[in-house]
Amino acid sequence: MSAATFKVKVMPKRMARKSEAAGYCGLPVKRFEADFPFKPVLMPGGDELIDLQDCDRWIDSLKAGKDDHNVDAIIEKLGK
Repeated sequence: MSAATFKVKVMPKRMARKSEAAGYCGLPVKRFEADFPFKPVLMPGGDELIDLQDCDRWIDSLKAGKDDHNVDAIIEKLGK
């Protein structure tokens, strides 16, 4: 049998629906909704999407022992 090599270039997407972002972070959607400190981005057409770079920043802050964004999220949730 001969072997073949394929070069595939995959363009990762930056914006994701809430369920996709939760999966990206390894969390169930309800937990993600409760803990994720960033607001979704309102896209043209009305879709609210999560910036996966925000997910990366959040995870990095958790790894570094910093959870600075939760204070803002708590205050925002109290205002609702």
